[in-house]
Amino acid sequence: MAAVELEWIPETLYNTAISAVVDNYGRSRRDIRSLPENIQFDVYYKLYQQGRLCQLGGEFCELEVFAKVLRASDKRHLLHHCFQALMDHGVKVASVLANSFSRRCSYIAESDAHVKEKAIQFGFVLGGFLSDAGWYGDAEKVFLSCLQLCTLHDEVLHWYRAVECCVRLLHVRNGNCKYHLGEETFKLAQSYMDKLAKHGHQANKAALYGELCALLFAKSHYDEAYRWCIEAMREITVGLPVKVVVDVLRQASKACVVKREFRKAEQLIKHAVFLAREHFGHKHPKYSDTLLDYGFYLLNVDNICQSVAIYQTALDIRQSVFGGKNIHVATAHEDLAYSSYVHQYSSGKFDNALFHAERAIDIITHILPEDHLLLASSKRVKALILEEIAIDCHNKETEERLLQEAHDLHLSSLQLAKKAFGEFNVQTAKHYGNLGRLYQSMRKFKEAEEMHIKAIQIKEQLLGQEDYEVALSVGHLASLYNYDMNQYDDAERLYLRSIAIGEGYVCHERILGGSRTSKTQQCTRSFWFSSRVRTMMHDTVKLFTVRSKKRGDEGFSQTTLINIQGEPQVGRRPTQHY
Repeated sequence: MAAVELEWIPETLYNTAISAVVDNYGRSRRDIRSLPENIQFDVYYKLYQQGRLCQLGGEFCELEVFAKVLRASDKRHLLHHCFQALMDHGVKVASVLANSFSRRCSYIAESDAHVKEKAIQFGFVLGGFLSDAGWYGDAEKVFLSCLQLCTLHDEVLHWYRAVECCVRLLHVRNGNCKYHLGEETFKLAQSYMDKLAKHGHQANKAALYGELCALLFAKSHYDEAYRWCIEAMREITVGLPVKVVVDVLRQASKACVVKREFRKAEQLIKHAVFLAREHFGHKHPKYSDTLLDYGFYLLNVDNICQSVAIYQTALDIRQSVFGGKNIHVATAHEDLAYSSYVHQYSSGKFDNALFHAERAIDIITHILPEDHLLLASSKRVKALILEEIAIDCHNKETEERLLQEAHDLHLSSLQLAKKAFGEFNVQTAKHYGNLGRLYQSMRKFKEAEEMHIKAIQIKEQLLGQEDYEVALSVGHLASLYNYDMNQYDDAERLYLRSIAIGEGYVCHERILGGSRTSKTQQCTRSFWFSSRVRTMMHDTVKLFTVRSKKRGDEGFSQTTLINIQGEPQVGRRPTQHY
């Protein structure tokens, strides 16, 4: 029998040399630091591949070593692998580097200007990496140290540096939900902008306005967010970094979504996705950022199936870049959990959605404090899923346990939201609405009514009586009166009010579309109407039918719905989500 040809391919001479250096790491450690940046990084990456994380951590925790590693070209995604592995291993390399840099800045406060300028430039690189990796608290410390150096010189160059520092600081504070500090940061940036303007200098404001839009969006100040996104778009010029352009387009798209201007939102986010893919590549974290916002748009135009696929792709990218217990991975899990929940709402198959929601909570609780605002959103999603699982459960004891767990999660989310935003905020109102729906499932109808009324009152006060968010809350209260409290007159009045608001949005969107709007575009903009308003229209028709018969018909209180095609959906409530 002939010998089988071996398919083994020997390592390249370069890789063999790297392996030899790593094998003799103890003796060659000092010499490694004198190697060129790319070669030095390859040695450290080999340590990572061999699982020698304690030795790798010892190297990366030294500021001078990590400064060289950051200069290695085309290695950033591999550096994220190493860095995350160290953080997962318990080596607090992010905080060690941030503290080391902060101490260095305090040492050089009396040094020459060029020394401080060099430190500021390195701080931007270090803080930028920590921000990209999701370690916002440590990045904030780095940028604060840079800002302190900037304030030591009252001259034009350092005013420019201070503005850039404020933009970066605002970004990490937004990411870490420190919104009150974010407002202060924006005001400080504006003061430096004013100084520059008085001396005849002009700094581009696109990045700053984009971050302000993100801050306002997070606080549910949607009108202001929309206005500042327009200002950010006006600041986009030739030569602006692609990253800034992509981020402004993303924020503008999200602002358009919540204003129900879906055609604009679609154009903006598709352009952002295209730019990110062409400039950064399809495996880059920035591309995953655009995909998450594209998924948000798709979810809001009821293109649920495609939204789930987009969110899954974004999660895959983030896992391949960061892996482990990383905040970027957690947020992608949460977004996928919610879209999967909506996608499987009619089928009642929530295993996948629950997995991603629990994974998000596990990661966030591992790396952030228990009272961090990011937990509010993840807990809310898990609570919604548990509630639906409980509704379909045939075991009374299991149903009560799941509903109680959902109740605890919703209460926790509500408290976190109130702590961050106060009572009169759209996010707080949404949590009240979620509690109202849960109490309805728990057959605590008076408590449900109280929560829905609270949600309506807050939204009306903040958004006006004709807002889409108000329509959702009014529809929920109408369903409660209709299905569970036999208050048919009130239900009819509220259904008709909610439908009227919804029709107003659809008509407005059609007017904006103009006479050249295609049928496909009209269909897309009508999804909001078909999926939410039409559900309430069906309920209203059923209400009229029942009221024409004997009032109080026992079958009326059952949650057997008629969908748009006229087929029964047994056991599921209207698909109207907060």
